Amino acid sequence: MNADMQPGRTRSDVGVRAQTGPGGGGVGWTLRPAVAADVEVLAELRATVMRADLERLGRYDGHRVRQRLRDSFSTEHTSVITVGGDVMGCVTVRPAEGAQWLEHFYLAPRHQGRGLGSAVLRTVVRRAEAQGATLRLNVLQGSSARRLYERHGFVVDSEDPIDVFMVRSPGAGTAGRA
Repeated sequence: MNADMQPGRTRSDVGVRAQTGPGGGGVGWTLRPAVAADVEVLAELRATVMRADLERLGRYDGHRVRQRLRDSFSTEHTSVITVGGDVMGCVTVRPAEGAQWLEHFYLAPRHQGRGLGSAVLRTVVRRAEAQGATLRLNVLQGSSARRLYERHGFVVDSEDPIDVFMVRSPGAGTAGRA
């Protein structure tokens, strides 16, 4: 176990203090372990972030989009992204048979497109690389987030009318880029 890990905590939720500047999203950010009190803030963030894509697909339901996060929320596997101490997003990395699932990766709209998502994703990818783990995720059809994942070495595994399922094998590209 790493010295920075507490017993019973996974690598996905160990606090990380990030640098500012190039490659860091241009802002000072941290990952901290989620706590139960975060669930409603993160459910609202999910509804905000996913609304346009879900409406485009004809699948937006305000109650359902929030409830899906509440139903799967795990303080053990979720990290909260903070900027200046304020909650700006989250990411969940859940162990699954033969892989790790990257779920609930949301950033407040004002922090999208500024490098923060790439900086957080690099951290997640580096952790998976250190463990030799394959990462899996799904993204909504037509979502701009797909380009982010592709830039970080994820490739399409399968698709259906709603979701694109992607995978990133260890050693697949950009984990070490600053």
